[in-house]
Amino acid sequence: MRAAMPRVSAEGADHLSQLMLDFGERRLAAMDEAGVDIAVLSISGPGVQAEPDAAVAVKLARDANDRLAAEVVKQPARYRGFAHLPMQDVPAATAELERCVSQLGFVGSMVNGHTNGAYLDDPRYDPFWERMQALDAPLYLHPTDSFVLPYVLEGAPELVKPTWEWNFETSSHFLRLLFSGVFDRFPGLKIIVGHMGETLPYHLWRFDSRAALIVGKRPLKEVPSFYLKRNMFVTTSGQFDDVPLIAALSALGADKVLFSIDYPYEDSATAGRFLDAAPLDETTRAKVARGNAIDVMRIKA
Repeated sequence: MRAAMPRVSAEGADHLSQLMLDFGERRLAAMDEAGVDIAVLSISGPGVQAEPDAAVAVKLARDANDRLAAEVVKQPARYRGFAHLPMQDVPAATAELERCVSQLGFVGSMVNGHTNGAYLDDPRYDPFWERMQALDAPLYLHPTDSFVLPYVLEGAPELVKPTWEWNFETSSHFLRLLFSGVFDRFPGLKIIVGHMGETLPYHLWRFDSRAALIVGKRPLKEVPSFYLKRNMFVTTSGQFDDVPLIAALSALGADKVLFSIDYPYEDSATAGRFLDAAPLDETTRAKVARGNAIDVMRIKA
């Protein structure tokens, strides 16, 4: 059983829902307050990935993407979209990715962690990765709850979900992709990880050091840090602090960090002030603020 955690009040949850479903003045005002020109919109987790019926998930994902596309069309100068995908059905998810990118003009996809316990390193997802690489579209690997709550978190409700659980759940998911050889098979993949990389940028040296000692490991063409630097991009979402920002830039390079807010869970104005005041040279600030997102997602004005 899951440990209980402090709940958001019904009033607070309703307010968040209203903000998430608003594509008009409130969202645009929050963007303006933070100095955001373009927002990439996506569905918060777990979305259709929690649906036990794959056919239902396929229909719901398509409907959600059509609705988002309709909103983007209303604000073409301000909004872009990430595809919401029914990962229970790999052929359907692959086809929906293709439709969203090629027909709806979406700039990538967001997948909310595992799908009923299936992680994206499972070989069944190779056709999906092949299509994503061919489309040159990024995948945002978003947190979700652990399939089974780790024993160390039992009885510690303060540590579940965004406080700590989602951190190691998402970073471990990325490492499963790395160590299973997904990035050797599909070297062009671009995986975006939020919250300044879920602590992964701190561990490059140790990953290389410990990986060399693993007995019976699956062979990789390169050391782990190579893939982290090549295939991972991180966002500032929910991490408005200079320490992880400088660590991410130092570990991955100035082309790998993208500004993000995590609206409406985080305050847009706070995020904007953070980036404006961060101890960066202006070339790096411009890359983080907009240049890297334009390059990674191939955003056109």
